[in-house]
Amino acid sequence: MTTKSQPQQEQFDRELEDLPAELRWREWMGRIEAVLFASASPVDRDSLARVIGQGASVELVIEDIRAELGNRPYELVQAAGGWMFRTRGQFADAVKAAADLGNGAMEFSEMEMAVLCAIAYHQPIDRSGLAEIFGKEISRDLLSRLRLRDLITTGPRSPRPGAPHTFVTTNGFLTTFDLQSLRDLPDLGLEDFDPTPDPVVKSG
Repeated sequence: MTTKSQPQQEQFDRELEDLPAELRWREWMGRIEAVLFASASPVDRDSLARVIGQGASVELVIEDIRAELGNRPYELVQAAGGWMFRTRGQFADAVKAAADLGNGAMEFSEMEMAVLCAIAYHQPIDRSGLAEIFGKEISRDLLSRLRLRDLITTGPRSPRPGAPHTFVTTNGFLTTFDLQSLRDLPDLGLEDFDPTPDPVVKSG
């Protein structure tokens, strides 16, 4: 059965063999840049590879895009296994002043940050495990707030009696703290981990 989307996909020319090599490369750069601007979250390599020729290197195209950004107020960064555009840190205050962006979504209370760090370093961990770390029960409301911000999600069942759900961090957590993977977490004691995230501000 032929769907409506199939003819459009077949017409999409990835290779651009009718263009001179230089123009072909420029078009691939433009395509990747357009995809990244259109996405609110990091775009992985496989997704970007769908818009350029099979023999082209996503990494080399991105390297050329980065070289052209120069002193522009936004940059192309790697996060959560992909790439995204982000406002450079020195312009964050200007963006906030003009548009009131990023003031609420990623502000943390001291307890929220402590619980998030505990989950990041001890995941998968259930509420009982968190209670053992902090010496008190962690409220469901606090955990729900972290979940709503796409920082944590439900992990595998715990081996404890009753098999409660555990908590793990998300790709949103990696993106917020500019981490490629959990291996990039600082090799420090939990009490020393104090990441203060820059606001994630979409350019464009």
